Amino acid sequence: MAATRCIISCVCMHACPSSSKLMCSAVPQTQRGLHINTSAQSSILTTTSLEKTRRGLRRDLDPLTAMKLIDSLQCLGVAYHYQQEIHFWLGKLSEWDASHQDLNATALRFRLLRQNGIPVCSDVFEKFTTNPNQKFRKCLSQDKEGLLNLYEASYLGAKGEDILSEAMRFSETELRLSTSVGGTLPHHLSRRVRRALELPSHLRMERLENRFYIHDYATQINHTSLLLDHAISDYNQIQSLYQTELAEISRWWKQLGLVEKLSFARDRPMECFLWTVGILPEPKYSGVRIELAKTIAILLVIDDIFDTYGTMDELSLFMHAIQRWDLEAIEGLPEYMKICYMALFNTTNEIAYKVLKDQGRNVLPFLAKTWIETIEAFMSEAQWFSNGSIPINVEDYLENGVTTSGAYMALVHAFLLMGQGLTPQNIKLMSKPYPKLFSNSGRILRLWDDLGTAKEEEARGDNASMMTLLMKEKNMGSGFEAGEHMMQLIPSLWKDLNMELLSSNTLPLTLIRACFNMSRTAQLMYQHQEHSYLSSVDKFVNLILWEPISSSELML
Repeated sequence: MAATRCIISCVCMHACPSSSKLMCSAVPQTQRGLHINTSAQSSILTTTSLEKTRRGLRRDLDPLTAMKLIDSLQCLGVAYHYQQEIHFWLGKLSEWDASHQDLNATALRFRLLRQNGIPVCSDVFEKFTTNPNQKFRKCLSQDKEGLLNLYEASYLGAKGEDILSEAMRFSETELRLSTSVGGTLPHHLSRRVRRALELPSHLRMERLENRFYIHDYATQINHTSLLLDHAISDYNQIQSLYQTELAEISRWWKQLGLVEKLSFARDRPMECFLWTVGILPEPKYSGVRIELAKTIAILLVIDDIFDTYGTMDELSLFMHAIQRWDLEAIEGLPEYMKICYMALFNTTNEIAYKVLKDQGRNVLPFLAKTWIETIEAFMSEAQWFSNGSIPINVEDYLENGVTTSGAYMALVHAFLLMGQGLTPQNIKLMSKPYPKLFSNSGRILRLWDDLGTAKEEEARGDNASMMTLLMKEKNMGSGFEAGEHMMQLIPSLWKDLNMELLSSNTLPLTLIRACFNMSRTAQLMYQHQEHSYLSSVDKFVNLILWEPISSSELML
């Protein structure tokens, strides 16, 4: 049976610095010492920085200075400390308009408002275009920082916002000219521009971007040393929190004993946890990350059962048992399936109990339903492979693939565990048909997944793949052409996602951001670049989970 792929199946195994094994039961000794020895100093530093920055945000700043500070706080990863002050300023900025000639302020304002879910119209850029063709004026190419902010802002465009598509084309062209031989790009902008052209910040995994931006901020001539030190300290403290969470997940995973009983199952709790850091990076979601990582780890085992081990008759029995969601249903299952069923059943009920205790809500019907739908989708995929057939069309394959990727399951669990913005109305959306927000995020994940595993599928001779279907449905002559078509689908889906920042009034911004973060994390995990990408992913794991930021590192 050809391999089905869930949310983390493509990522290679990563070893933590203190062990050659994936199962990390504790924080490496050297790193524990580093955090403990500096904890008192960090506390004083954080308090001082918080007070000074809050005073700065409360002052009667000019709007551009306030926007630059807010942007820095968000990019440094410390904005969660200043939510009240930032909310106040965003409200002021929504009623303020930059001068007619200020591209930099206009683009920065647009980006800050839109990415924070505050309505802002793209026609604010019309004043920088020529009539009637709406091309941006060539003289704007002299404002390099304005071009950079225009380029970053353009990636928040939704379908129908043609002026943002033109903004992207114009700003990218001018910025690439500036980075070419003989280009005129100020030194302090050079690194930021090159990184943006490689991948704009809107598409980057948030936690990794925080670390890279700390490096960028340190090179800025007018950076605030106290804020930089605060960002470094905060990053390292949250990294230490991640290590504690991973240790708890590893203990749970070992006690669960699934991989000891099911030798064919993959043993990757750290990769499961990395996904949760990508989706919900803020420290306040610590408990959510732990529970969500458990569900992803179990999903991976179920994926292996359907992929490599179970017979079609056994898989059918397992699906029917899950559909009943009753412990009595396990009696007719093979022994290895009974263990997996119990692990899923107990873990899901424990999560439901946690939500009931913390929020007073019974969410078990929604959690069980999303698992039933996931298993049914796995069964459909298994039948395609078993029969040597392929789905009717690309749309059927892609939608089923979103479910088997675990996207719906993960987002439903995340929302119900967070509880923020959950209402009697929007909780009803946590079952089929899921919101387009979930579907679009899941499709981006699925496309990156299929693109990242295309060579493996070709080597296995899989006949039910996205590329195979595209070649048949679109009469394409090669896998390369199909891959290019898939790559073109992703920006279109991002525009659909961005539309949620304009129109969503039923789902909270915290959930919208989680969906965006899932798409960003998928690109990090699956976008293979040349032959070194997997080793780069390994490097990213170390940067996020294991290697603290040091002052000497910033001097490189």
